[in-house]
Amino acid sequence: MTTEQQLDAWIDAHFDEEVRFLQELVRVPTDTPPGNNAPHAERTAELLEAMGLSAEKHAVPTAEVEAAGLQSITNLIVRRPYGAGKTIALNAHGDVVPPGEGWTHDPYGGEIADGKMYGRATAVSKCDIASFTFAIRALESVSASLNARLAGGVELHVTYDEEYGGEVGPDWLLKKGLTKPDLMIAAGFSYQVVVAHNGCLQLEVTVHGDMAHAAIPDSGTDALQGATHILNALYALNTDYLKISSSVEGITHPYLNVGQISGGTNTNVIPGKVVLKVDRRMIPEEDPAEVEASLRHTIEQAAASFKPPRGGRAIGVDVKRILLARALKPLPGNKPLVDAIQKHGQAVFGEAIPAVGTPLYTDVRIYGEHGIPGVIYGAGPRTVRESNAKRADEHLVLEDLRRATQVIARTLFELLQPT
Repeated sequence: MTTEQQLDAWIDAHFDEEVRFLQELVRVPTDTPPGNNAPHAERTAELLEAMGLSAEKHAVPTAEVEAAGLQSITNLIVRRPYGAGKTIALNAHGDVVPPGEGWTHDPYGGEIADGKMYGRATAVSKCDIASFTFAIRALESVSASLNARLAGGVELHVTYDEEYGGEVGPDWLLKKGLTKPDLMIAAGFSYQVVVAHNGCLQLEVTVHGDMAHAAIPDSGTDALQGATHILNALYALNTDYLKISSSVEGITHPYLNVGQISGGTNTNVIPGKVVLKVDRRMIPEEDPAEVEASLRHTIEQAAASFKPPRGGRAIGVDVKRILLARALKPLPGNKPLVDAIQKHGQAVFGEAIPAVGTPLYTDVRIYGEHGIPGVIYGAGPRTVRESNAKRADEHLVLEDLRRATQVIARTLFELLQPT
């Protein structure tokens, strides 16, 4: 039996345990917002400790967490040094978007039906806390049984603010000097290795009108009408964005969405303030500063051109950046990761594993900004849509979890061989 077959066999033999571990991770909610995520880190550390994997707990100061719009964060690092050589970090995030409506399964139940596990974060990305953990365990168990010496080391990073940009997650760990790996793999899906991804700019646009009684609307300025005028100008940009193409396979063009609108005080009151939250996805070729400047210009022009009915006063607009996630651009040093994952992925899945870009943004870009080459690979289907990630009935095909764990274990074993 080859070493790769022994790694596969170990994972097969412990797969029921891996599934139970993932269920435990899913059953502790980490809805972000509000982002009270320290309890999940405590539970994860407890479960890891029971498997002989001691986790360092790095609690982010409350003031920094609240400044990021969250409630509590404890990031985890599991360090497994084996000897002189490169350190490979494996990063998965525990925070998730709230479940929303429309579920037919308990979003925190980890229920299994027809070979799938259902629950929020089963696919993005508590699954890869499990796949990375059991890949490390397989690596160490098989290496010990073979008396095979490994070079370098592995670190498991479990962080809790990917949904809010990573500034008090991996960025905080890196800036504090708590980690400096040579290579990294971030949570992803099984049928491709991702080497580039879109960036994301989010703006909060506050439209100020003049609140008035609904019986005499011409005594005020309707902030919602003003906001609608601005919305039309913003959405019109998507037509222009269709003309901008990325050269990265898997990434098409920029696009804009308004994900949240709030405002007004009561049904019988002309709204005096409306807040829009804008999400602008940026292809890797775009300059974030230019994108932000262009968006602000569009908003300012639209506000200036809005004519309040019956001579009301002009609307005012405040624009605040709430998130900037830069695009991931491939670093040359990621080739060993790409080559190993493609080789072992093809062997395990029986099909070619392409290296592509994705329209998502992830924490891997933060490692890239710190000069650490990385890729995205983990447990999941071919597309986000297939998994219902961030939608009702998010789920993971358990066979994808098994095989992705095998690919990661094989990749680690290959890359940590002494030279």
